Amino acid sequence: MAVDENAAPILELDGVSVYYGRSRALDEVSIRVRPGEIVSLLGGNASGKSTTMKTALGLLTPVTGRVLIDGEDATAVAPAGRIKAGLASVPEARRVFPEMTVEENLYVGGYVHRERRSVLADRAAELFDHFPRLAERRGQHAGTLSGGEQQMLAFARALMSRPRLICMDEPTMGLSPLFVDRVLDEIVRLNERFGLAILIVEQQAELALSIAHTGNVLVGGQIVLDGEASDLLGNPAVREAYLGKVA
Repeated sequence: MAVDENAAPILELDGVSVYYGRSRALDEVSIRVRPGEIVSLLGGNASGKSTTMKTALGLLTPVTGRVLIDGEDATAVAPAGRIKAGLASVPEARRVFPEMTVEENLYVGGYVHRERRSVLADRAAELFDHFPRLAERRGQHAGTLSGGEQQMLAFARALMSRPRLICMDEPTMGLSPLFVDRVLDEIVRLNERFGLAILIVEQQAELALSIAHTGNVLVGGQIVLDGEASDLLGNPAVREAYLGKVA
């Protein structure tokens, strides 16, 4: 969907630095995600991608810098508070509840708002309409689904809280090439149908940039490249950043 470049960001990391003990994992990282925008966060192993995502979600607290939601300082806000403010997550490796049914997994996604079951049922019905494959398996244990189906369930579960921004950590990890394409198509569909902003952490640069509006490349906990996704796709410095240096 089209993005208003003048719109205020839903989420902004402003110069955040994060440490694990004495080791600095992020060094003054700044990113922003505007309404309806798909932002890719790229980098190789140990580049700081997942640390950035955890900081955005409130799972880690920066030593310096701020996390802003709708322009307000949310650095000290707990993860549940950030979900109430409109953030949601699709974690790495999906992490569905395997012994629970598809429908039960969906209801877990709406727990933060503590709404009546009838409200959650209406929301689940809307999502089953959007994900007909899940509707066919609503009574099936989530652990028996294919990897691609589990990823769709993870998407749907995140949508139960009616977020404005979803943080997705490696959504294509462990999937067959066929399901990788389906997952990327679904991310675009969620962005267009629900107007969702999406922050996507992805190791496969070309895949992420092919669906994103803007991108950021992390190396050693620092943003070394950023800009329009279409420009980064053709930039040889992106590949060099993955190899450990920047042109």
